[in-house]
Amino acid sequence: MAKETKAKEKSILTKNALFFLKNYLNNASPTGFESSGQKLWLDYIKPYVNSYFTDPYGTAVGIINPHEKFKVVIEAHADEISWFVNYITGDGLIYLKRNGGVDHQIAPGKRVFIHGKKGPVKAVFGWPAIHTRIGGAEKETQPKVENLFLDCGARSKEEVEALGIHIGSVATYEEGFDELAYDYFIGRAMDNRIGGFMIAEVARLLKENRKKIPYGLYIVNAVQEEIGLRGAEMIARRIRPDIALITDVTHDTTTPMVNKKIEGDVACGKGPSLAYGPAVHNKLLELVQQVAEEKNIPVQLRTVSRSTGTDTESFAYANDGCPSMLISIPLRYMHTTVEMLHKSDIENTIRLMYETLLTLTPKTKLSYF
Repeated sequence: MAKETKAKEKSILTKNALFFLKNYLNNASPTGFESSGQKLWLDYIKPYVNSYFTDPYGTAVGIINPHEKFKVVIEAHADEISWFVNYITGDGLIYLKRNGGVDHQIAPGKRVFIHGKKGPVKAVFGWPAIHTRIGGAEKETQPKVENLFLDCGARSKEEVEALGIHIGSVATYEEGFDELAYDYFIGRAMDNRIGGFMIAEVARLLKENRKKIPYGLYIVNAVQEEIGLRGAEMIARRIRPDIALITDVTHDTTTPMVNKKIEGDVACGKGPSLAYGPAVHNKLLELVQQVAEEKNIPVQLRTVSRSTGTDTESFAYANDGCPSMLISIPLRYMHTTVEMLHKSDIENTIRLMYETLLTLTPKTKLSYF
């Protein structure tokens, strides 16, 4: 009888890791208010690093080999898009401003938590019934920031304030982690807490597999990416790394209403996406592609124009310049409450970063000349 084909490779996503991922995604960490999520992340990563620190705005960093002079960063961002309370009417309705690139068109009918001084308060995006929105030939009202409002059950400004809600309170969507058929995960804030999860898993694998690396590894979970890459900008100047591997999400372009001629051809389930662009260091990109080929890790390629739109630029152009590259995970429905990605892409992105780190040394030649 012929021998059975090689057994399926064991998943690197342990039960404990998936438990952390679920809790981490379900926790709210809006831009500028990331500390609760950063505490969860640090508690998870502490057993796998030698030391850690946080900066004044809340970026969290775990370090392996902190005394080594040569420094490599793997990085993700911790913040999620959200809403700011901007104005409270006399009859208790709450009007908003964006905090990051939150999509106003998905808001009507959504449930949220308003994070006030007395803890989270449940509320909904109120929206008039369809019968009242259409009048003969009149065009149907479309959601806009200026006509969206939250209803928390209060019927006066005083009742709103009694709940601890104030101007500047942040509202986040309620939807959390869930699983669909065929190994798809969904939730809000996959962008980019999935990145924070993956870099933490790289640290775990290095520790559990007892791998020694000949440089200082800085596992960076940066704040305030969604409003201009600000956390990465600050931490890159502080760490002054020699190499940086950034991970974030990118668009799955196989869904309706996405133009492949503009966005490229990237799909969930086909591996991490590697970007070509001005900030992406070509020698480092070539090295990562070689690692992927040698380790049979599927990758997809795409291009960017002036900017990746990620923390890659903040590291690449910091200090005297830092060879940097972007490893993205394909994502459907970005900046909605049902951001969707595939389990195999999570595993392959972790593997690609892990194997790349085992390949790098302080003598890795990245000079163009």
